[in-house]
Amino acid sequence: MNNFLMDVYLGLGTNMGNKRKNLLTAAALLAERAGDVLAISSFYETEPWGFRSKNTFLNAALFLQTEFSPVELLDLTQGIEKDLGRTEKSDGTYKDRTIDIDILLYGNAIIRKERLVIPHPLMQVRRFVMEPLAEIAPFVIHPVLGKSMKDMLENLNNDEHEQK
Repeated sequence: MNNFLMDVYLGLGTNMGNKRKNLLTAAALLAERAGDVLAISSFYETEPWGFRSKNTFLNAALFLQTEFSPVELLDLTQGIEKDLGRTEKSDGTYKDRTIDIDILLYGNAIIRKERLVIPHPLMQVRRFVMEPLAEIAPFVIHPVLGKSMKDMLENLNNDEHEQK
C-alpha cells in the first residue's frame, strides 16, 4: 500500500444467481477490503457481450478511493471474485459469471503490463461499461483518449445510430 488515496473507477458485472445481491455483495466487500466507496451507479440490465448466453447481465460502475497500488487492487478484486464463486478469469473467451470486477480507471495512470492494462482497453466500445460510468463520472477525462466519460458515451450513441 502507498500513503495516498487514488480515485479508482471499477466496472461490475454479473449474469448468474441473484444478480442484484452479487453486485451489492461485491460493493460491500470492496468497501470492506479496498477503500472508501464514494459512489455506485444504477444497475443496468444488458445483453451478453462477446458470447451467447440465455442470461442477461446486471452491470454497474463504482467509484472508490484506495491506498492500494494497481496490481494490489487487481489481486484484491480477483480475490473478491473468487470469494463470490468465480472459478476462472476470462482467457479471451467470455463465459457466464457470478461476478466480474474490472479496473476501468486508476487516477490518470496509464499502465500496460501483461496482467493489467489501465485504462481498460475496451471500455469505450462497451455500452454496459460507459452508461453506468458516465452516470457517476460524467466529467472524468480518459487519460489516453482525452475525452470525458459523458462525451465517450455520446460518441458511442452516435456511432450506434450511424450503424443502423
